[in-house]
Amino acid sequence: MRLIGFILVILGGINWLMIGGLQYDFVAGIFGTQANIFSRIIYLVIGAASIYIAFVTLINKGKLKLFGYKKKKQDNGEENQDK
Repeated sequence: MRLIGFILVILGGINWLMIGGLQYDFVAGIFGTQANIFSRIIYLVIGAASIYIAFVTLINKGKLKLFGYKKKKQDNGEENQDK
């Protein structure tokens, strides 16, 4: 879920970059206009993803874990030594 949200936020950021730099709205270009129902759904999904990613990042104290797996500790009988 976080990875999908992160990708949507990146795509939304690229769309805003294109709007600001090239005056071209990629989403509206695909679906015709900004008022088209499909364009509005895409805008809503990207906006919800950005709120979700911001919320998860705040909950995790500034850290965003995109993948849910954890690293396993190696227990081979040796202790870590500082050099």
